[in-house]
Amino acid sequence: MNNIKKIGLTALAGSLVATSAFAGSMSVSGSAKMTYQSKGAEQVTGNPWSNSKGITFSGSGELDNGFSVSTSYTMSNAAFSATHVTVDMGDSGTFSLMNGTSTAGLNKYKDKMPTAGEEVYDDVDATDHGVVGTGNDNALGYEVSMMGMTASASYQRNGVGTDTSFVVIADDLVDGMQIGGGIGSDTSTATVEHDHSTVWATYTSGMATVGLQHSAIDKPSNDINRMHYAISLAVNENMSVSYGVSTVEFDESGKTDEESSGISASYTMGGMTLAAVMNKTDSIGGSSGSDKSFTEVSLAFAF
Repeated sequence: MNNIKKIGLTALAGSLVATSAFAGSMSVSGSAKMTYQSKGAEQVTGNPWSNSKGITFSGSGELDNGFSVSTSYTMSNAAFSATHVTVDMGDSGTFSLMNGTSTAGLNKYKDKMPTAGEEVYDDVDATDHGVVGTGNDNALGYEVSMMGMTASASYQRNGVGTDTSFVVIADDLVDGMQIGGGIGSDTSTATVEHDHSTVWATYTSGMATVGLQHSAIDKPSNDINRMHYAISLAVNENMSVSYGVSTVEFDESGKTDEESSGISASYTMGGMTLAAVMNKTDSIGGSSGSDKSFTEVSLAFAF
């Protein structure tokens, strides 16, 4: 009986060794951020100081056929934030399942304007008007690049319909320039389908990058068009600054244009990033006189 036990334990140990020999690895990274925020005299604010914490579990491995698989799971302040599983098939592209993040499709390219920090409309109010995007909760994505061109698509099934998108990007038409465009349909927030589209161009020369992007959301009663342009300067290998302007036009009667502008700056040294943002939006949501501002200074550490 003792010999039988020894044989069983030896077989179990051998199977564990064989399993651990799989060509994969897991890692954990984290971040800590201290933030000072001011939302202007027109808004009621409490304590301007806050801190946030994040942790990400990442894993990757290679299959016998040469494909590689990677995954990540991110938590912000101990709550779920985003996760994805990606299969890299080499020249055949990458296939992914994404939740709370965008590895392919229109959401990945909804704002391609250069910035040293936040988008010019970010955090001023709860809604980013005129910014295109489709659902990314447990959505499928596929992206492939060849001959200087990239095709990217997404598909999500939700309770009221399906969200789909397709994007094409060209990087090699002109040295330093990227041109792209995409379309998509959004049914995740209404029973009526909304059509989304965007086109953009960015150009980098030396320390400067400039960009222009136009987006449109076609709705049954209120089409929205957004024009956004920005410039960023890499002052040196550690410091960047940027300036941008976004104008949103509402077709709905009685609404005026929403205009946002903002300045961002960031300085990185190793795993530390010091950043500052100053954003201002006039006529939020097309409501004349509804103006808000937002200022933030943050110090972040990556581990």
